[in-house]
Amino acid sequence: MTSDLPRITVFGLGEAGSVIAADLAKAGSEVHGYDPAPVPTPEGVIRHDAPGPAVEGSEIVLAITAAADAEEALTQALEEIEQGTIYADLATAPPALKVVLSETAARRDLDSVDVALMGTVPGRGLATPSLASGPGAARYAAAINALGGRVEAIGDTPGDAAARKLLRSIVTKGLTALLIEAMEAAKKRGDTKWLWQHLVEFISAADESLLDRFIAGTSQHVDRRIIEMESAQDLLESLDVPSPMTAGTVESLQRMKSDGTSIG
Repeated sequence: MTSDLPRITVFGLGEAGSVIAADLAKAGSEVHGYDPAPVPTPEGVIRHDAPGPAVEGSEIVLAITAAADAEEALTQALEEIEQGTIYADLATAPPALKVVLSETAARRDLDSVDVALMGTVPGRGLATPSLASGPGAARYAAAINALGGRVEAIGDTPGDAAARKLLRSIVTKGLTALLIEAMEAAKKRGDTKWLWQHLVEFISAADESLLDRFIAGTSQHVDRRIIEMESAQDLLESLDVPSPMTAGTVESLQRMKSDGTSIG
C-alpha cells in the first residue's frame, strides 16, 4: 500500500457505496466502512460495527446514504472525526439540507463537501462523473481524482452541486414518467414497437437546436401546443391510461399562455 494515499471512511455500503468503496481500496487507499444494515462487505474494505472506530485516523469521510439518513450519518461519529477532515455527503438531497450539513460540519472544523453524482454508479464506480461544491470541494476533487475519480469542483457554496443535479433530474425523471405514460398507451393500441423505435430515433438525433425548438418554439406556438396536448390527454383518457404528466403539461402550457411566460 502506498503510504501517501489517504485513509478513507465510507458510511453506507449499499449499491453505490459498496462499489465506490471497493474501487477506492483497489486504488490503494486504506478504506474503512460502516453500515448498520446487513449488507455484504466490499472487497478490500475494513468493516466496523460502529461508526466511531470507522472514522479514526481517516482523512476523508464519504457519506453515501439516502437523504433521510444524511444528518444522522454526519452526527453519528461527529466528535470522533478529526478536525480538518474532508467530509463529503453524496446523498441526492435539497440544497437546503446540504447547507445544514455544512454548518454542522463547520462546528467540528471539517471541510464539508456537497457531492452530486451525475450518473449511475454501477458499471462506473469511483469514475462516475460528479460535481462538488462547498468549503472542501477543491481538496476533495484533487484527492478523489488522483485515485481515479471524475470530480468537477464548482465552487465553495454548499448546495450548488445538489441544485445542479436536481435541475437535471426535473428533466430526466419527468421525461421518464412521460415515456411510461406514452408506452402504456401505445401498448393498449398495439403501437409499442413503432413508438419505441420512433423515440429511439428521435432521442438519438437530439442536439442543441432541438432544445432551442422545445423552449423558444413553445412561446411562439403555445396555443397550438395546448390543443395538441389536450388531444393527447383525451387519447389517454379514452384508453384508461392514468396521465398525471400529460395533464401537468397541459396545465403548464396554459399557465405560460396566461402569464406570458417566455424562456430562452
